[in-house]
Amino acid sequence: MVQATDEQLLTTPIDQRYFEDYVPGSTYVFGTATVDERQIVEFAKEYDPQFFHVDPVAAADGPFGGLIASGWQTAALMMRLFARHYLSSVASLGGPGADELRWLRPVRPGDVLTLRVTVLEAKASNSKPDRGLVRSLAELLDPAGRPVFKATVLNFLRRRTTGG
Repeated sequence: MVQATDEQLLTTPIDQRYFEDYVPGSTYVFGTATVDERQIVEFAKEYDPQFFHVDPVAAADGPFGGLIASGWQTAALMMRLFARHYLSSVASLGGPGADELRWLRPVRPGDVLTLRVTVLEAKASNSKPDRGLVRSLAELLDPAGRPVFKATVLNFLRRRTTGG
């Protein structure tokens, strides 16, 4: 299991976090999400009905040798952890999107995934001095610490101060 060290913990509580608290180069590890077979099948039936997501018997003979979660379900799990543990609950202003979305390894029933986030860039807005843009690398790690998913996520955040 991936464990956070003291240096990896954001010291500012999520309900007091602002743009200034996201320091480029900082890496944090948060929370876990467990994926079970029922969730995989239910999600896939609704949103990604490929046989290796919805049919455990057929998936056994498929390209992954068994049932795997949809990459879109994996992305949704990342977003849940990202919003609950990393993204400010008082300063978030949404975001323009995510770049470089990648599914790196299959996610299987029973996998416990951990979120690791690295602040890549924090740039104050020139046109709107009350906010800034934070660019973060969000990764989901399997219990061995191997990334199974990654995306570069962009978020607008209110600034605690609006001075230079």
